[in-house]
Amino acid sequence: MKIIFLGTPDFAVPSLDILIKNGYQVVAVVTATDKPSGRGQKLNVSAVKQYALDHNLKVLQPLKLSDPQFLNDVRELKADLQIVVAFRMMPEVLWSMPKYGTFNLHGSLLPQYRGAAPINRAVMNGETKTGVTTFFIRHEIDTGNIVFRKEIPISENESVGELHDKMMMIGAKLVLDTVKVLDSGITVSHSQETFVSDGEVLMPAPKIFKEDCKLDCSRSVVELHNHVRGLCPFPGAFVDIEKEDGSVFPLKIFKSMPEMAGTVLTHELISDGKSSLKLSAADGFLHLLEVQIPGKKRMKTEELLRGFKFHNDWTVL
Repeated sequence: MKIIFLGTPDFAVPSLDILIKNGYQVVAVVTATDKPSGRGQKLNVSAVKQYALDHNLKVLQPLKLSDPQFLNDVRELKADLQIVVAFRMMPEVLWSMPKYGTFNLHGSLLPQYRGAAPINRAVMNGETKTGVTTFFIRHEIDTGNIVFRKEIPISENESVGELHDKMMMIGAKLVLDTVKVLDSGITVSHSQETFVSDGEVLMPAPKIFKEDCKLDCSRSVVELHNHVRGLCPFPGAFVDIEKEDGSVFPLKIFKSMPEMAGTVLTHELISDGKSSLKLSAADGFLHLLEVQIPGKKRMKTEELLRGFKFHNDWTVL
């Protein structure tokens, strides 16, 4: 079976790796173009491209997936199957090309959390379980027939970064299982509607924008804690702090702990100046355990408080 693998970030690497280690013929890897970054604008390659280079795999990096030359290059490879892990939307002319079709690994138990940020959104919403799903691509995003699903528990203090690393390894195994079944010629896939329980509400997973990262201290402390977990380590939850002189700075929060305390005055920032920093919310306090202020690295709160003092009359916007 000739396979073309499409992916870009770290999440996709274990899936590519497990195919190579199990002897599958990956005839090409399609990944994002190199991006300039840093002061020197040095070109950085994607994690998937780096893996491909290290293993002497053919790399394709089209600016547009509809580019005729790129599509011709793919066609000439005569792939039997295409596998997508953490890539971008594809035109039908591309995903319909192989005889076995194109399947995608998605970071949720589809049809729940269709969209660009399923892992973040599940944690932000306080879910106690999620999963990974392999499904065949079709026109509407994340709606194709399912081959396999694997459920994964989410612990109450687990960050999205920790969950991401766990899911990418379990997902890689699911990719391998899917390829094995397709290779056997006895594939059975199921409509996503068969996985919806009566009365179940389907949650979306839209892309994360800056406004999604700001904490609303009028919400419950558990909701705020989940929001912090769902954005750690990237892009990071934050609140805007207004000093007495009217200047405002963002306080990023990477680790927290909720404290239920009944009805309190919300939007207060409270510190003992030594080791404790907390926000007041609708039903208690959110203890801030790891934070970052502009110009400083991420650090434990007690470490920051050794050299930076928060004033209790500063306002949380």
